[in-house]
Amino acid sequence: MAAPPDPSSADEIPADPLPADRLAELDSFLIELNTAAARAILPLFRADHGLEDKGGGEGGIGGFDPVTEADKGAERAIRALIAARYPDHGIIGEEYGEDRPDAEWVWVLDPVDGTRAFIAGLPLWCTLIGLRHNGTPVLGSIGQSFLGELYIGHAGGSRLMTRGNSRPLQVRACPALSAALIATTDPALFVGSEQQAWQSVRSGARLARLGCDAYAYAMVAAGTIDLVIETGLKAWDIDAAIPVIAGAGGFTTDWRGQPVGAHGGKVAIAGDRACLDAALVALSLAAG
Repeated sequence: MAAPPDPSSADEIPADPLPADRLAELDSFLIELNTAAARAILPLFRADHGLEDKGGGEGGIGGFDPVTEADKGAERAIRALIAARYPDHGIIGEEYGEDRPDAEWVWVLDPVDGTRAFIAGLPLWCTLIGLRHNGTPVLGSIGQSFLGELYIGHAGGSRLMTRGNSRPLQVRACPALSAALIATTDPALFVGSEQQAWQSVRSGARLARLGCDAYAYAMVAAGTIDLVIETGLKAWDIDAAIPVIAGAGGFTTDWRGQPVGAHGGKVAIAGDRACLDAALVALSLAAG
C-alpha cells in the first residue's frame, strides 16, 4: 500500500495577501452578490423554474444535465453587479462562460450548484461565488439562501452568517478515517478505478451521506462532516469553497494531495489532515 502524501503538499492558502480595507470591501461586495442571487433564485424554488436539459451529458448522469431560469437569472444578476462595480475584473461562470479569465481579479460563479436538488425541491443547492487574485482563490462563499445561510471566508478566517447573526466556522478533529462521516454527490460519477477508490474509502469510514453537492463542503467548514470526495469538478464547482475551508482550518487538495488546479478535477476536502491523508492512500491510486 502506498504511503500517504506529504502534508506539505496540501492546498493551504497562505495568510491573506490583501490589505485589510481591500479585503473588507470585497467581503462586503460578496455578500451583496449573494443577496442579488437569492432575489433571482428564491421565487423559482419549489415553483415553475423553467427547466431545460443542456444535453450532451457533460456534468450529468445518464445524459441529463439540467439548467433552470434560476441558474441563468442568478448568474446574470451577479455578472451585472460585477460589471458595474469592478469593470476590470474577469468572470468565469457556469452558465455564460468566460470573460477575461486571465485578469488580475477573476470571479468564479456557480449560481445554483446542485440543480438536481433544486428541481426536486430539496434545500441542498448552493450559490458558489469565488474570487481569484492572480490565479489564486482568496475569497469565497457558499450560500444557501432558502435556509438563510451564508458560509463566507478567506485564509484569515471563515464565518456563518444566518438571519442577522454571525459565528466563526471551525472544522472538527477527526484523525481516524474509521470515525469519519464522509460525503460525495453521487457514487455513479466515479468511473473505473475511481469507483474502487471510493469504495475503499467508504468501507473504512463510519458513515457516508450522498447527494449534498456543495452543501457538504459547507458542513466540513461547520464541523459536521469530516471528508468530501468528488470527481469531474469544474472550476466553478470548487473555487469558492477553497478559501472557506481554509479559513475554517480545513484542507482542499486533488487526489494526489496537491493543490487543486485552475480547472477543478478530482477533489478531496477534509477538516483533519490525518483523515485526509488516510483517504489519499486509496485516492492517489486512482488519481490518473
